[in-house]
Amino acid sequence: MLPESITTLTAALSKLPGIGPRSAERVALHLVQTDSAIVKQLADAILSAREKIQFCTTCGALTEESPCPTCADSRRDTSLVCIVERAVDILSVEKSGTYRGKFHVLGGKISPLDGVEPDDLRIGDLEKRLSTEPIREIIIALGTDVEGDATSNYLAKRLARPGLKISRIGFGLPAGSGLEFADELTLNRALEGRREML
Repeated sequence: MLPESITTLTAALSKLPGIGPRSAERVALHLVQTDSAIVKQLADAILSAREKIQFCTTCGALTEESPCPTCADSRRDTSLVCIVERAVDILSVEKSGTYRGKFHVLGGKISPLDGVEPDDLRIGDLEKRLSTEPIREIIIALGTDVEGDATSNYLAKRLARPGLKISRIGFGLPAGSGLEFADELTLNRALEGRREML
């Protein structure tokens, strides 16, 4: 029987993504047997990251300063904006090494069954950007599940305006999958194979 403090630590660790009960228990047992200075360093790093990280007020990316380095980078193509579901999806697109435009994080996908409506997403922020930035093309880079397809079609219709090209990344991504599961080559091909929606 494990001491209560280890059981509590295991329960907390098992709430992390990708950490099941057995992995959580192994990590908890490792931590309680590790030098206190190392554990304190880990705890401090977690708290520091949580306090410093915020969402970019322009695109919604994870950053320590706003605007984020991507939005502030004058070498990036300001006429091109890639729409992603979550801030971590930016990392997946960047790993492809071929995209040099800006980003916009929606903060989710339209899913009435889960209570997520268009007003719950950062679509209004994107419309404001369209009126103030020289955006000529929007690339929708959402997953190919039902909610991703529905959200993509909704965005294409809502954002349509003269002089604005709206495309969706090619379907090099497996159906029902998200960007975090795609390798660099697949994402590269998907970006290159994007198609206009309207």
